[in-house]
Amino acid sequence: MIGLEDRQTWVQHIKTAHTAGARLRPACEVVGISVRTFERWQANGGLAVGDRRPAATRPIPAHALTEEERARILAVANEPRFADQPPARIVPALADEGIYIASESSFQRVLRAHSQNAHRGRSRAPQPARTPTTHVATVPGQVWCWDMTYLPTQVQGQWLYLYLIMDLYSRIIVGWEIHASDEADHAVALLKRTALTEGVHALPEKPVLHGDNGSTLKATTVLSMLHWLGVKPSYSRPRVSDDNAFVESLFKTAKYRPEFPTRGFADLEAARAWGHEFVRWYNFDHRHSGIRYVTPAQRHAGEDHAILAARHQTYLQAREDNPARWSGNTRDWSPVGPVTLNPERDAVIRDLQAENKTRFAA
Repeated sequence: MIGLEDRQTWVQHIKTAHTAGARLRPACEVVGISVRTFERWQANGGLAVGDRRPAATRPIPAHALTEEERARILAVANEPRFADQPPARIVPALADEGIYIASESSFQRVLRAHSQNAHRGRSRAPQPARTPTTHVATVPGQVWCWDMTYLPTQVQGQWLYLYLIMDLYSRIIVGWEIHASDEADHAVALLKRTALTEGVHALPEKPVLHGDNGSTLKATTVLSMLHWLGVKPSYSRPRVSDDNAFVESLFKTAKYRPEFPTRGFADLEAARAWGHEFVRWYNFDHRHSGIRYVTPAQRHAGEDHAILAARHQTYLQAREDNPARWSGNTRDWSPVGPVTLNPERDAVIRDLQAENKTRFAA
């Protein structure tokens, strides 16, 4: 439907073009109308009152529902036995009783007109999907991720439980424990010990702790400890597997290490001994691919900038010594900037990098 002002403007432009020598049909096609429409607008007052369809008087169809029928539909739909039923169930139930009032679609229209068709019944109405919260870590200590994973033992069906907290920015493991049972008290003890080790009480801004929806990590005692520490909890969305991907990736790294026993741990002491060695290797020896192959401890201490700058100079010198072997820039050794958690991370990190990213000139 074309508005009156647009009609007048288009007709004026078409007339101007036609007067200047343009053919009428191509001039009309430029604005997307036919010559017949152009002529009708001018002949039937289309340039004075515009489109008459919105104000047209439309007779009520002879087969339309009467007011009495509409009232009966509304009354039947609000009977106690049908109060929580949708029209798709009301109409067949009435048909079983030999009663026909109106079609299902007529029930739908009448109930919709009285705002009674959105959700009928005592059950909770469908809720929109929760928008994931994007957490951005620009320095260590802003965002922590934690989770629990199962460790196999040599006894089939018996498991040990690894609780682990990782700093999102540096990927360093800031806290971990292995226990023979999955209990909220173990998570509380790990939180308290990690907060003490990392000096959370002295931080002006407490970290956000992100975890999955496991019952252990959402227990009342855990929430009470988080509140006491001033740490803000954050949880993954239900049935979304990649909302805590950084910790899941760390668990995969741990379980595919050569030292990880393929037939399970002999006992709890053996598992804890393995845990000590793995955490030491991961924090201080493992060159992490997500942070330009520096160790988590180096990035946590802010040493990655100097290390990556030295690598860049090494590559520049290598290109200067053998320029024929380099067809373009050297390898990108610029430091990794802010790290974000959750699906919007691409857009958020792009905005932050546009402001803060410092790249080495190759």
